[in-house]
Amino acid sequence: MTKPLIRILTGERTPVPPIWLMRQAGRYLPEYRAIRSKSDSFLDLCFNPKLAAEVTLQPIRRFGFDAAILFSDILVVPHALGQRVTFEEGNGPQLDAIGDPFALSRLRSEIDQAKLTPVYETIERVKRELPPAVALLGFCGAPWTVATYMIAGGGSLDQLPARRFAYQYQEAFAELIEILIAASASYLIRQFEAGVDAVQIFDTWAGVLPPDEFRKWCIEPCARIVAIVRQSFAGAKIIGFPRGAGTKLTQYIAAVPVDAVGLDWMIELGFAREQVQRLRPVQGNLDPLVLLVGGATLDRAIDAILEVFAAGPFIFNLGHGVMPETPLAHVERLIARVRGVASKN
Repeated sequence: MTKPLIRILTGERTPVPPIWLMRQAGRYLPEYRAIRSKSDSFLDLCFNPKLAAEVTLQPIRRFGFDAAILFSDILVVPHALGQRVTFEEGNGPQLDAIGDPFALSRLRSEIDQAKLTPVYETIERVKRELPPAVALLGFCGAPWTVATYMIAGGGSLDQLPARRFAYQYQEAFAELIEILIAASASYLIRQFEAGVDAVQIFDTWAGVLPPDEFRKWCIEPCARIVAIVRQSFAGAKIIGFPRGAGTKLTQYIAAVPVDAVGLDWMIELGFAREQVQRLRPVQGNLDPLVLLVGGATLDRAIDAILEVFAAGPFIFNLGHGVMPETPLAHVERLIARVRGVASKN
């Protein structure tokens, strides 16, 4: 039996769209909070295969999603490149910032796969326990997005440190992107070897880039990652998620041969249907805040998305991750409505 999500990635349309949610394993789940309390740090949890596998499986058991996504973080890649990465409760990730070109010398030229062995063990554990119809997704951060954290030393307003670095030190920034292209591709290849069915490339901060920089730092690196991965796995299924790209999505899909495109909640639905979905399957794009609010507002938003996208290949998802304060009942309502309304169409 072909998994519903994989059918979509091959260009099929299913009567009921498969559904999974970004950050579906996380703080909104009481069972996740119980597991998290057993780990000294978030990174320790990511590198504990037994616990990370359990966290990956929790939303599948509770909600019956059509895909599980590996529990990890995009910043394990800089960690495996030798950059110090920590997660401080309430402050998010903290890294030793790359403030100037000389700081690049602190990085490894190639990713240390030994540091990521627990991630691959997690994939193998999850794969053994997933129901046959449920797809397993791996992921990585896109080079631009990962670089923004590496340069700023954490999250930053409009990614100003990375944008300034890219303009001021173009050769050094290009060198960093080259390192991340190779590291990300190698990481995804190992995920496929461990057993994932598909992967997603998260370019969370793509939307802050102007057109020329978007082509240089978002489109070209992601296209190269896809090409490298498919040299090892010719049929590798890959979802691209250039958050905030807007109308630049037409350039993205023309140059990056992903199997589906993730949509954020900011994009105009008609544009996405006519300019994106007619060329590639799409995934998205409910506003996570609407899921938090729930009620009739949630119902209307779900129905609007289904009406626009259900005629073509489509994966129902959020436009970004589940918010920690989201009530479980709202997620249950979302799943029931997507499956109930779609089955009547």
